[in-house]
Amino acid sequence: MLRRIDLRGQNLSTRELLAVVPRAEINIDAALTTVRPLLADVKARGEAALREYGERFDGMVPASLRIDVADIEAALTALDADVRAALEVAITRVRAFHEATVPPPTSVDLADGARVSQRWVPVGRVGLYVPGGLAVYPSSVVMNVVAAQAAGVQEIAVATPPQKAFGGAPHPTILAACALLGVTEVYAVGGAQAIGMLAHGAEAIGGGVLCEPVDVVTGPGNVYVAAAKRAVSGAVGIDAEAGPTEIGIVADDSADPTYVAYDLLSQAEHDPLAGSVLITDSPELAEAVGEKLASLVGNTQHDVRAKEALGGVQSAFILTDNLDQSIRVADAYGAEHLEIHTRDAAAVAARVRNAGAIFVGPYSPVPLGDYLAGSNHVLPTGGTSRFASGLGVTSFLRAVSVIEYDQAALNEVGRHVIALANAEDLPAHGEAIAARLER
Repeated sequence: MLRRIDLRGQNLSTRELLAVVPRAEINIDAALTTVRPLLADVKARGEAALREYGERFDGMVPASLRIDVADIEAALTALDADVRAALEVAITRVRAFHEATVPPPTSVDLADGARVSQRWVPVGRVGLYVPGGLAVYPSSVVMNVVAAQAAGVQEIAVATPPQKAFGGAPHPTILAACALLGVTEVYAVGGAQAIGMLAHGAEAIGGGVLCEPVDVVTGPGNVYVAAAKRAVSGAVGIDAEAGPTEIGIVADDSADPTYVAYDLLSQAEHDPLAGSVLITDSPELAEAVGEKLASLVGNTQHDVRAKEALGGVQSAFILTDNLDQSIRVADAYGAEHLEIHTRDAAAVAARVRNAGAIFVGPYSPVPLGDYLAGSNHVLPTGGTSRFASGLGVTSFLRAVSVIEYDQAALNEVGRHVIALANAEDLPAHGEAIAARLER
């Protein structure tokens, strides 16, 4: 089912590894040609444009794009008790971890009277996108909202597609998750048009404001959402251009093939473009995992999309000579989620440089992180973990430096500033310093 990439006996460079690891085939640049005029239209016409695109792409628009608070609370009242309990555990754990990761202020005295400090300031308003295509994602509400709240953001707006099954309202489980988190500003707007609404704001039909613009837009979505985020980046901050989900597994002959097969399948059920990659120096393990996958996939609920994902170019078994090569391949792949199923898995995990999140050992599977391990599940995809981080409190914080020098401290270094200013042919810089120096 999964194709095999055999790297045994090859000493590939980083460039060669980057070329050979499997990737989903998506074209954000092509999607931009569709998205740019749509975003401009939303910016210009506001709610009127949002309603037209809702009819075209979602097949339905509710009477009010902004969901009434009473409807949000009603969704929580009707929520299944077991689902509510699970969401409450997830919120508690995710909040505890994220609050602990808020960076403290820093202050350094460089000399008497010379102090430089850094403090972290939350953005004022954020827009969080929650997709609503092939699955329902209350967990994405938790991950985005809790991270923003832990950072100290005061205004949070959530946009999520309208659902025909619910009269054009968002899925009630999404609304219930918002209610649990105290979010009352929710819009039944999906796709690229939602990103435009959040980034630029939107005028209501008849005048007034439907939605105020935000400072940062976060959340996953399809290729058009990713393209829209690229287009508005610069006007607002974004977390990342999220692509199809992916799992990489580094395993040796000590791994349980059943666990590995289930975990590969768990990502494949997300999307036909989802990537499932096993990196191993054990051909016997690869064979056993392949056999187990074949027996599992036909019995899973979303077997059609899972088979397509597992059979796609983005999924593979990668055979290596040894663990060292497996780690090099894993770093080139830079998986969104990377599981380690080896002897001394913690030591192996410590050697990995590139991954959105690392799941250590057989009892830390990716689905745990998807919901309530405590970490965030909004992670870099498509190999961008080589330079990007997952969503967290710092996605909603700005570092501000504060410089405090008294006259004596400025006198001590003033001649150095003047020398550098003159070297850069910016004499007025030096004159601004000289005017303050004691004669």
